[in-house]
Amino acid sequence: MSLAAAFILASQAHAGQLGNYLPALDPGAFFDGADRFGDPEGEPPIAPVLKGGERLGYVFLNADFTSAIGYSGKPIHIVAGIDTGGVIHGLKLVHHDEPIVLIGIPEPKVVAALNSIIGRDMGRVAAGLERPPQADIVSGATVTVLVMGDSVVRAAVRLIRSNRLGEAPAPAGAVVSAIRKVDVSKTGVADWDTLLGDGSVRSLRLSVGEVSQVFREAGQPEAADRSESPSPDDRFIDLFIAPVSVPIIGRSLLGDVVYERLKSQLKEGRSAILVAGDGAYSFKGSGYVRGGIFDRIELLQDGQGIRFRDRNHTRLAALAAEGAPHLREIALFTVPADFAFDVAEPWELQLLVQRSTSARGKAVLPFNLGYSLPDAYVTVEEPPAPPPAVTPPSPAEAAPIAEATTAPFPDDEPLWFRIWQMNRIAIGVTVAALLVLTAIFFFQDWLVTRPLLFRRVRQGYLLFTLVWLGWYMNAQLSVVNVLTFVNALVTGFSWEFFLSAPLVFILWGAVAAALLFWGRGPFCGWLCPFGALQELTNAVAKRLGVPQISVPWGLHERLWPLKYIVFLGLFGLSLYSVALAEMFAEVEPFKTAIVLKFAREWPFVIFALTVLAAGLVIERFYCRYLCPLGAALAIPGRIRMFEWLKRWPECGSPCQRCANECPVQSIHPEGPINVNECIYCMHCQELYHDDHRCPHMIQLRLKREKRAALAGSPDAAPAPKKASTARPVITHAGAPVDPSVAILSGPGAERPV
Repeated sequence: MSLAAAFILASQAHAGQLGNYLPALDPGAFFDGADRFGDPEGEPPIAPVLKGGERLGYVFLNADFTSAIGYSGKPIHIVAGIDTGGVIHGLKLVHHDEPIVLIGIPEPKVVAALNSIIGRDMGRVAAGLERPPQADIVSGATVTVLVMGDSVVRAAVRLIRSNRLGEAPAPAGAVVSAIRKVDVSKTGVADWDTLLGDGSVRSLRLSVGEVSQVFREAGQPEAADRSESPSPDDRFIDLFIAPVSVPIIGRSLLGDVVYERLKSQLKEGRSAILVAGDGAYSFKGSGYVRGGIFDRIELLQDGQGIRFRDRNHTRLAALAAEGAPHLREIALFTVPADFAFDVAEPWELQLLVQRSTSARGKAVLPFNLGYSLPDAYVTVEEPPAPPPAVTPPSPAEAAPIAEATTAPFPDDEPLWFRIWQMNRIAIGVTVAALLVLTAIFFFQDWLVTRPLLFRRVRQGYLLFTLVWLGWYMNAQLSVVNVLTFVNALVTGFSWEFFLSAPLVFILWGAVAAALLFWGRGPFCGWLCPFGALQELTNAVAKRLGVPQISVPWGLHERLWPLKYIVFLGLFGLSLYSVALAEMFAEVEPFKTAIVLKFAREWPFVIFALTVLAAGLVIERFYCRYLCPLGAALAIPGRIRMFEWLKRWPECGSPCQRCANECPVQSIHPEGPINVNECIYCMHCQELYHDDHRCPHMIQLRLKREKRAALAGSPDAAPAPKKASTARPVITHAGAPVDPSVAILSGPGAERPV
């Protein structure tokens, strides 16, 4: 996650953002004949849409009223037009970070899926007289479309219930019902058959043939023919639901220990439901693994719906009720605080059944399982007398009501703190990995003297960085983070700005500390997923015999400054526009290769593959010559306080071995290491300690062996002493020396020690 996107997420719960988008919008796209927007009113803001002096309705931003977090983990911003009667007239997608839209699905196609919402009366939905409208499913973008539709409907319902649209007639059929509350005084347990028999647990049972028939009747014969099992009588799914925050039901299904733990975690007014299933179809799917969203089930009540995220989910191994069957999937979901859910009132769980129609096509049909809490668990109160008629408050006067109604988090915990809590496991793994890397650096002398162990440790760490840190957690740092940080210092620094992305924050903190000790090497050589991808693919290429290109030193010296030019160009552009600089930062293939895993438009994929292909013959080609992030880190890396890479006086004159074997050519032929270019792979430190490859160590070994021979016993050989600072003259020692390991002069030249 970029820090700019993290800031958007962190600020979502604060001042509305509608005003940021109005200047670029056409009022006529929301209401026919409209010619301008009025000033935003209230908090969250809504803006009147005007035709001359006539007010046609309002526009609102979905993310100002409700959670609109998509598959990417970032908010999707949609401006919607609604009239005073609660009817949606128009929608405009104004901002999103959904990677799924970048894999060949046109944005207009995704937006068109919301057309089923336009023209719908949200007033009847808000009154509970109609179910919320469902956006049309777009194959390949299921989660994105569902979130978009849900957020618009929920935002509209909240706006209507806040009474900010002006006086409108109550929907036909709306009645005031008695108030039902859960009777918490009733305790006890019941067995499985009792819970099923009295309606405490509700079930939906479908066979494969029944689901195929529904697809066929819906005009989806391709989906009907692609069944999960060849036998139509096989079980498609047995789905069970129950509200386990109700004492008797919860204690019966969860057992005393789990129920008491749940009870201690649930705050006042919060609810939890249990969903369990068995059969050929999984109600969980895989969306919660990839994007954190359970995209196959939705909780519906009073015209609103919500999809659970992984942070709401706890996996259970078995049901505690006597006689309960063994079920393949059992999930405990806590209902989010920002969803107005009353467990005592009727609700539904919608199961979305998905089937492929072609290689990329998909058909989706909903199956609803309704639930009404049995009367034995509730107390009923008479409804209060209706209040006298009053004039609805103006939008500005209604602001306190709206704020109280729409605050996404009712307690005082900041959003960034919640995000850190949701990512506890990932944070723990990352911190542990950083501690391991620190140990590698502090005990490098011990490790590099064991070359086989060191190579395995390095390759294993690079695999961890690529697979877990990069592809799984998407924790790839970017030059955009640097540009955003500088911009924040100029425009107004906020810790929430950075804390909203935990892994990015931790990694940047580690990189900042490493700059003082080792320079940019720890990140570029160990913690950069794209750098790891380059090194690992190059290692495979070498094993397959792909010839390697050695860049002449003179050309290399002229090429490596290119990345500094790229960085300075992006930095200068960011002073004008961070958004524009972020667009040009696509010179980094990180987003394509790591974050989106090559699921992107072909120009981006071709660029990333071209860079990787160059890295097959020139190790870490991109790191050496093009990476603006490496350049950005090299500049403050010059303040490092320690020199950890050891050198012998002979290094560079006459010995050239380290310079010739450095994977990124960061060692000058004369001997000095250019720490700005060093990735801290420690190959030179392996050579430093190797008495069969380093000429200095070879001399010491030969002298030691000669003294041992003269003493008549190998045990009498003294330990080698470190060379003095005076540069010795290397001469032929008279003993046989492997000429392939004594590189003493210019590139490629070999002569005996």
